[in-house]
Amino acid sequence: MVDVPTRISDLLVADAWNSYTLQLTTQLSRFRRSGIVADLSAELENQMNGVSVHMPFFQDLGGSDEVVDDTQDLTISSMTTSQDFAVKLYRAKVFGASDLAADLSKTDPMAAIATRFADWWVRAEQTILLSVCTGAMGSMAAESGSPNVLDITGLSGAAANFDPHSFIDAQSKLGDHQDLLSGVAVHSMVYTAMKKMDLIDFIKPSEAEDAIPTYMGKVLIVDDGMPYNSGTGVFSTYIFGPGAIGYVSSNPRHPVDAWRDPLKNGGQEYIVQRRHICMHPRGIRWNPANGVPVKQTPSNAELSDAGNWSRVYDPKNIRIVLFKHKIG
Repeated sequence: MVDVPTRISDLLVADAWNSYTLQLTTQLSRFRRSGIVADLSAELENQMNGVSVHMPFFQDLGGSDEVVDDTQDLTISSMTTSQDFAVKLYRAKVFGASDLAADLSKTDPMAAIATRFADWWVRAEQTILLSVCTGAMGSMAAESGSPNVLDITGLSGAAANFDPHSFIDAQSKLGDHQDLLSGVAVHSMVYTAMKKMDLIDFIKPSEAEDAIPTYMGKVLIVDDGMPYNSGTGVFSTYIFGPGAIGYVSSNPRHPVDAWRDPLKNGGQEYIVQRRHICMHPRGIRWNPANGVPVKQTPSNAELSDAGNWSRVYDPKNIRIVLFKHKIG
C-alpha cells in the first residue's frame, strides 16, 4: 500500500480553524495583551459592514460657573458633539507549498498550521498598528505646538539622546493626564541602550508566565518595526495609555479557503485567510485627501501618511505620546 500524505484540505474545518487562529493571534500579540489595544467589538461590530466606522462622542463640558443672583437668570450652556471616524482594512494572505502537508503530518497538523499563520498575523497587525501611529501622530506633530509630541533630535550632543529625564519630559506632554500612560514601545536598539543604563525592571505575574520588562512602571514592548532612520539616527518611541488603540474585527464571507492544485509544481496546496480589521487611534480621525485610498481600503503606506489624519479629541484625551530621540 502506498502512503498518501495528509493534505491541508483534508484537515481543515474552516470555522474552527479561523476561530482558533484569531484567539491565538490575540494571545501572541504583546500590544493587545498589554491593554494598549482595546477590543471595541461590543461598541462597533454592527458598523463593520462597508468600509468606514463612525464613532460620535460628546465634547467635554466647558465654561465657568456663575454667581447666583435673584435679579438675573442663569445661562444655559449646551453640550456639543463631534465625530471620530475610522476605516476598515480588508486584508488577506496566502501560503502554499508542495511539501507542507507532509511536514505538518509529523505533528498536530491543525495546531502547526494555526500557530504559523497566527504568528504571521501578529507581525502583520503590528505593522498596521505602527503605520497607523506614524500617520496619526505625524498629523499631531504638524499641528501648531505639536501636541502629544516631544522631538529632542535637534538638540546638541547628549541632549538629543534618550534618558530618564527626557522620557519624563515626553510623558509631561499629557499634562495632568500623564499618569494614565501605562506602556511604552521601543526599537530593540533603544531597549539595548536602556538595559546598558540599567533602566529596566522585570515583573513576573506568576510562575507559569514569563517575566515582563517594565520601565518607570510601564509595560515595555520591544519591536524592530518601530520607526528608525538609520541615516539620522532618529528613533520614534511611543508611550501609550490603556485603550489608546481601538480594535475590532469581523469575518468576511469566506474567512478561510484551502485547496490543492495537482498540476502546479507537481502538486501544490494553498491556504488562504482573509480578515476585516479596524485598528484606530481614539481621537484622531481618518480624514484622507481626494484619491485616497487608491484601492477599496487603505494600504499601510496610506495609513502612514500624516496628511490622511486629523485630531478631533482634546490632546489630553488622546492616550498616545510620540517621543523622537537618538541614543548614545
